Amino acid sequence: MPTPENLLATARSLLYDKALVRYQGQFVGAVAAVSKQAGPKEAGQFHDDLNYGEVFVRDNVPVMIYLLLDRRPEIVRHFLNCCLQLQKTAGRSRGVFPNSFCEQQGQLVADYGQRAIGRVCAFDASLWVPILAWVYVQHTGDRAWASQPALQTALRRFLDLILQPQFRDGPGLEVPDGAFMIDRPLDVWGSPLEIQVLLYGALRSIAGLLRLEAAGVDAATDGLIAAALSRAQHLRQHLLRHYWITSRTIQSARQQPTEQYGDRVTNEYNVYAQTIPGWLQDWLGDRGGYLIGNVRTGRPDFRFFSLGNCLAALFGILTQPQQASLLQLMVQNQAALVGQMPLRICHPPLSKTEWQIFTGFDPKNRPGCYHNGGHWPCLTWFWAIAFRRYQAEAKSASPLLESSCQQVLQDCWHLLQQLPQQRWAEYFDGPTGRWVGQQARAYQTWTFVGFLLADHFLQPESTAADIFRLPASA
Repeated sequence: MPTPENLLATARSLLYDKALVRYQGQFVGAVAAVSKQAGPKEAGQFHDDLNYGEVFVRDNVPVMIYLLLDRRPEIVRHFLNCCLQLQKTAGRSRGVFPNSFCEQQGQLVADYGQRAIGRVCAFDASLWVPILAWVYVQHTGDRAWASQPALQTALRRFLDLILQPQFRDGPGLEVPDGAFMIDRPLDVWGSPLEIQVLLYGALRSIAGLLRLEAAGVDAATDGLIAAALSRAQHLRQHLLRHYWITSRTIQSARQQPTEQYGDRVTNEYNVYAQTIPGWLQDWLGDRGGYLIGNVRTGRPDFRFFSLGNCLAALFGILTQPQQASLLQLMVQNQAALVGQMPLRICHPPLSKTEWQIFTGFDPKNRPGCYHNGGHWPCLTWFWAIAFRRYQAEAKSASPLLESSCQQVLQDCWHLLQQLPQQRWAEYFDGPTGRWVGQQARAYQTWTFVGFLLADHFLQPESTAADIFRLPASA
């Protein structure tokens, strides 16, 4: 039986010897998965109809965090420079960053959704770029890179895209189905939690980076910073008001009147009590709380999405008492969220009838599979770092909650140690995540890098729990 040290060494070898790819002699990121046929220096050699050999922005988030922790910031800088180089500078989507990129005939070629299944643009990729840029600058202190015109111009261009006027005055960002990590139809259109949380992080990060401009802040830049921070503030208030639920808020919502007109209403989205699912009672318990998946007129999405909630804790959207309620919820529902392989991406899965209606019979998203309640090992480290951050900052943390959460995460770590036997699979299916996903890719990069990060943040002496700390709001 391999020791944990051997497993960690194997994961590091996969990253540094097979997953990282070069462009013009420099490492610029990692492929989504390492091909079975790839040799020691041949990453991403997939069949032409697969894109797992490309450098995906979303998939490289854990890679870049690990490289910073492993003192390889130059790779992170090269990756970010590629994203800046490939930002769209013309057209209606001017300012968007690429979903992914690869080298073809000596040139970087980007995908903005034109090659994706369903031709859906990955909105989260563009939102992650400024967040990673801020994380890089905060961790390295590289103010010279932050002040360069290429970055500052790109940030302004992106703000022009996301701050432009819309028909609605709401602070959120509306997207089509499948526009983020949930990348196939799953009834997540509208204002899904993950996108709103990333939008908040991007706005705060851009404001912090614009302040670092070497030449100083002029009136125009000061106006952009104020606009970004104002949008972020309103967005946080919106999320805490409309997305955050506990047993108490649900009881109150069940009593709200409907069919109200005017500007002084208590039930702004005209939600009927019948839409509140019965499973919430046990799921929330007496002390649990979380941000629901989506808010839409008459149709709130009460599903629990792991990544959006963990990021809301890391970005400081949730107060410390709310973070405690979230951790309590995850601990008390470990049977559903952890099972035989952490971490379930959302709960509960759409039922068979719902699956047929909302996914268009998508075979990959059958109940309990892929994004419809599948288990994704790459998500575990987000929970671990959210716990470490809370543990470090809570002024009156409950010892019982801390010990319970620590124990559950240690159980997760032991479960993750079966990943090498499962060929570092992308995701796991079934009611408890016992089976390797039917269409899962082997040697998935964010699986073995997530394994490395989970180990790092579960160590008692773990550092950098504040790596996602956003810049001050004023």
